[in-house]
Amino acid sequence: MEGLGWIAAIIVGGLAGWIAEKIMKGDHGLLTNIVLGIVGALVLNFILTLIFGATLGGWIGQLIIGIIGACLLIWGYRAIKR
Repeated sequence: MEGLGWIAAIIVGGLAGWIAEKIMKGDHGLLTNIVLGIVGALVLNFILTLIFGATLGGWIGQLIIGIIGACLLIWGYRAIKR
C-alpha cells in the first residue's frame, strides 16, 4: 500500500476487507478480511498506476481503493466458484 507502513496497511486492509464483506454480504473471518483488503488494494493500485500513472494516497484514499479492490476480489471468487 502506497505511503502506509505495515501496521497501518494491516489496519486499513482489515477495515477495507470488513466493509467489503458487509457490502458483498459475505461471511469471512478477520484474517480473510485483512488479506482481501490488502491484496485488493495492491491489485487496484497496480491497475490504476498502469492506466492513470497515479493512485489515491493517504489513509482515506487507500481505504477506498482497498474496499473497491476487495469487492472485486470477492466478486471474482464467486464468479469462478460457480
